[in-house]
Amino acid sequence: KEKIVNFQFKTASKASLVLTIVLAMAMAAVAQDNPTMVYGSVDTDMPIASGNNLYCAGYFQRSPVNTSLEIVGADNEKDQYVYSQGNEMYINAGSSSGINVGDEYSVIRPRGNFKSHWSNKKLGIYIQEVGSVEVIRVHRDVSVARIKTSCSSFLFGDLLMKMEERVSPKFEVRPELDKFASPSGKSAGRIVLARDGLEMVGREQIVYVDLGRDDNVSVGDYLTVYRPLGTGNIYSYVQPEHMDNRDEGYESNRYRSGGLSNKTARKKGANADGPVVTTESAKSRRPKGLRRVVGELVVLRVSEGAATAVVVRNTSEIHTGDMVEIQ
Repeated sequence: KEKIVNFQFKTASKASLVLTIVLAMAMAAVAQDNPTMVYGSVDTDMPIASGNNLYCAGYFQRSPVNTSLEIVGADNEKDQYVYSQGNEMYINAGSSSGINVGDEYSVIRPRGNFKSHWSNKKLGIYIQEVGSVEVIRVHRDVSVARIKTSCSSFLFGDLLMKMEERVSPKFEVRPELDKFASPSGKSAGRIVLARDGLEMVGREQIVYVDLGRDDNVSVGDYLTVYRPLGTGNIYSYVQPEHMDNRDEGYESNRYRSGGLSNKTARKKGANADGPVVTTESAKSRRPKGLRRVVGELVVLRVSEGAATAVVVRNTSEIHTGDMVEIQ
C-alpha cells in the first residue's frame, strides 16, 4: 500500500508540474499580445506615486509660509523629544479659530530659501513634508491632534496646513527608454536636490528640478534625465590604458610580429606614418552636444520655479546636478 501511495504522489507531482508549465507558457503568450500585463494581471489604473511619495514628497514655494498653526506641545513631552505615528500633540488653536474634531492637517517644516550650486534660478523656500495629524479633542484656544502618518520625526514648531487631496499621475504603457534620444528642444533644467539630501538616486526616489510653471511644466509631465557624454562618474577623470605601438612580448626572433601591437590605436595619416591617435584627439573631432540618457522622471507637484518629481526609470545612478528636459 505504501508503494502505491508513493507512486500516486509522484504521478500527481509530475502532473502538477506539467500543468504549471503549460499555464506559464499560456500567460507568457497572452503577455506578449497584451503589453499592459504584469505578472499575469492587468492594471491600467495604478498610480505612479502613493503614500510617502505622494504626501511627503516636499516642494518649493516663493510665497510666504502661513505660520498661524503650529505644534506647541505633546502629551508625554517630559519623556521624549521627537514624535511619530500614534503620538498625541497640542496645536495652538481651538474652537475659537474654527478647529473641529476630525479635521486633518498636513504637517510641514520650512527649511529656508534654497540656493543651489546647479542653478541660478530663484526657487523659493524648500518645504519638507513631515506627515499628517487628525484632531481628536478641541478646547477654546488649543486642540489635541493624533499623528496619523509620519514620514519623519515630528518636532515642536512644525506647522500645520489644511489637508488637501492629491491625485497621482497614472502609469501608462510607454516605449522602451531610449538611451540615445535626441534633445526634445523643450525647456531644460537640472536636478537641484534629492529628498533627504541624497546625492545618487534610483527608481521611486524623489528629486526636485528647477523647472516649474514658468517653464510650462505640468503635473504628469515626463522629463528625460541626461548628462554630457563622458561626464558624471564618481571620478572626475578615468585614465585610459596606454600602450606603446611596439610589441616586444614573448615572440621568437624568427617569427616576430614586426614590432607592431594590436592593442594600440591607429597611427595618423593616410600612410599611417604619423604619431598614434590619442583618445582625446579622437573625441575632439566628434559633434558637440552628445549626451548620455540616464533616466526618466514624472512630475508630481509644480510651483512657480520648481517641480517635485519621482524617478520612474533609470539606466544608471542619477546624480544631483544631472540635466533634465521636458519630453
